[in-house]
Amino acid sequence: MAYAPADRDIYDADSHIMELPDFLKRYADPGLRDEIPEVSYSASIVTDEEVAVIMDQGGRHSDEHVAAQVALGDALIEKSKEIQALGAFNPGDRRTAMDLLGFRKQLVFATHSLRMPFSPSSKLESRLRYGATRAHNRHMIEFCAADDRLMGVAAIPLDDPELALKELDFVLASNLKAVWVPHRAPLDRSPGHIDFDPFWAKMAEAGIPFVLHVGGAPLQLAKAWMNNGRPPTKDWLGGGENLRTKDVAVLHEGPEQFLTMMILDGVLHRNPGLKGAAVELGAGWVPELLRRLDWVVKHWSRNDANLQGLHRTPSEQITQQLAFTPFVFEEVGNFIDQSNEDLYLFSSDYPHIEGGRNPIGRFEASLGERPASVRDKFYAENFLRIFPNARVDRKATVAA
Repeated sequence: MAYAPADRDIYDADSHIMELPDFLKRYADPGLRDEIPEVSYSASIVTDEEVAVIMDQGGRHSDEHVAAQVALGDALIEKSKEIQALGAFNPGDRRTAMDLLGFRKQLVFATHSLRMPFSPSSKLESRLRYGATRAHNRHMIEFCAADDRLMGVAAIPLDDPELALKELDFVLASNLKAVWVPHRAPLDRSPGHIDFDPFWAKMAEAGIPFVLHVGGAPLQLAKAWMNNGRPPTKDWLGGGENLRTKDVAVLHEGPEQFLTMMILDGVLHRNPGLKGAAVELGAGWVPELLRRLDWVVKHWSRNDANLQGLHRTPSEQITQQLAFTPFVFEEVGNFIDQSNEDLYLFSSDYPHIEGGRNPIGRFEASLGERPASVRDKFYAENFLRIFPNARVDRKATVAA
């Protein structure tokens, strides 16, 4: 029996590969391999020792481990986590995991391999930034080719507009289904700068969405904000390199700022076919974003010529073109009441522990007595508004 109920279509807007150390090196151009770093697990609960065991086994889990994971059945999502999870890095095992999870489709993001491509440093050479990006995208193409339920997410930093457009051409020729862009200013420009107009227009024309995701900008605040004269605060994993209390309190500011620039610079207005999603960045900030941007445009358009050509309000643009995944511990039912039911997406975060042991159960509790139509949108239709080509014919699935 699968985890997801057979009588409901569920599309998963967030899952991950747990990369092995050579994830990038193995797929980089030969001339760059010595300069491309191995994947580091320093900011996670995965230990070097367990990675070493896997690598000693030829980059795979033992047959006994895989069998034990499969035996979990519909409890897989509860107990199969991080690098020890079924299908964490092996595409054949991931196909089995999808059978046990029961989701119609699943977006697949990297976890630890984008430190170089998404680096905010202006000193990083473009050949390395985009060479590592190409290696990531090649590996993601291969991983997701194993199962058409896996919707691979490409990575494209925007720091060099010409190289970003070149990488987009490579992605559009592949089986990847979305483009993850860092939610920070691309060095010295807004993401709505005219230099990026060809990039956003090509994405809109091709019907491939952009996505923002935690890790697309530095996780931690600048050191000055943490300097309160008291002992350092540990992160939520008990270490010091992941999200701490202050970091998570303002985590929304990066994606909120990025999307605000996309709207006020007219990117969504000029490209009504461009779709996007903010994933694993929470959603409690979304209702106020709609209200505030409508208010800003209403009052500041008197003086800002850039706003006077907007024929749709920001809240209309956001509702029609964007979507957001709430954290499993957030009250998505309340967010719907404060904004609208078209904005929010289900996500499992498999196999990360942040996704919880029973995300469907947690979201069901939050949705409460709201009608089936709200649930249909949350679990499926809002996802399909952003990814219309992902729709699966349930009858065909049952017949198979």
